[in-house]
Amino acid sequence: MIHEISKHNSILNHFIREIRDVHIQNDRMRFRKNMERISQILSYELSKSLPYSEVSIQTPLAKTSSSIVQDELVVGSILRAGLSMHEGVLSYFDQAENAFISAYREESDESHEVKVVIEYLAAPNLQDKTLILVDPMLATGTSLILTIEALQSKGQFKNLHIMAAIASQEGVERVQAAFPKADIWVAAIDPELNEKSYIVPGLGDAGDLAYGEKE
Repeated sequence: MIHEISKHNSILNHFIREIRDVHIQNDRMRFRKNMERISQILSYELSKSLPYSEVSIQTPLAKTSSSIVQDELVVGSILRAGLSMHEGVLSYFDQAENAFISAYREESDESHEVKVVIEYLAAPNLQDKTLILVDPMLATGTSLILTIEALQSKGQFKNLHIMAAIASQEGVERVQAAFPKADIWVAAIDPELNEKSYIVPGLGDAGDLAYGEKE
């Protein structure tokens, strides 16, 4: 199922505007903070879909009951851009385990083809756990699909949630086709990709905006 949260007006749309605006987004601290805020809002919306169980607790005055998340959660982020959202997700799911995956675009100047390379993966056992996979930009969907396939070597997860700040329609459809049972939580879905597979209108390179340009 696809959840595009910006379809309904909320403060989320204010943060989306700021990460897109060329006059604001070059403030790296503010960009990182806005990505964190977006991830927190997406985490709150995602939390409504999780299974809960009742537990008994003791207050200073009496016993009462409360609901806690039933699933074992793992928050996974694709480096390096995913770090700008990871802490926001973890601040809501603070008992979750963590996974980190290196997936980067390797572009050929001659053919203009884009190849995604995965060279690092650190993850706990994922068997029967709920994976929340974070990648700020869901463009073609290639890196996400390859990342999920790589993570499956750590066990068959019970549920899969994918979280992105900005996605392309093409990328969302491709990921959904590859993993039809996954829930995709995205702040905004943009209509197209350009010839370099960047999302349009998008916001540029999320990793560069958060942490500085790379060579």
